[in-house]
Amino acid sequence: MRGLPGPLEAVDVRVTRWMARYGVVTLRVALGGVFFWFGALKFFPNLSPAQTLAVKTIDVLTFGLMPAGVSLVLLATLECAIGLGLISGKFMRPTLLLLAFQMVGAASPLVLFPGEVFTAFPYAPTLEGQYIIKNIVLVSAGLVIGATVRGGGLTADPRGIEDARRTELQEEERTERALAPFSRRP
Repeated sequence: MRGLPGPLEAVDVRVTRWMARYGVVTLRVALGGVFFWFGALKFFPNLSPAQTLAVKTIDVLTFGLMPAGVSLVLLATLECAIGLGLISGKFMRPTLLLLAFQMVGAASPLVLFPGEVFTAFPYAPTLEGQYIIKNIVLVSAGLVIGATVRGGGLTADPRGIEDARRTELQEEERTERALAPFSRRP
């Protein structure tokens, strides 16, 4: 991609590097804030707009074995735990696993209660349906964050990706050469 003309190029480079450096952390903390906030609302009766549908969904998914009050507290706790995990950056693998689990449950009303989440199936969602469909963005954010749990990150310079791959290949070649004497058969 071509750079910007004149003095804008230096500004573009600095802004892009700043975004690459802080983008994933900002995404993780923002996603955590959303989960914590929406989870905390569920601890207080009738504050969460998703409360009724959430309780109804959990009732169906647990075959009516879980009382509504208990299910709402458990869901609130789950969402707050996900939020705290994301905000703190600790225990990211279990946090992202819980996020995936919660998102499956959150999406299930699309199948279980299509009449309540669409005014005209499948293209006109109700407010609750929009609330659920926006979770696609949350799942996408979780995927980006998950891609960094092994220490990876974003780079502002596409050559950085090429350099990283070249280094990886060089390390593989060195390992193969070091192990070569042990792989020969007598």
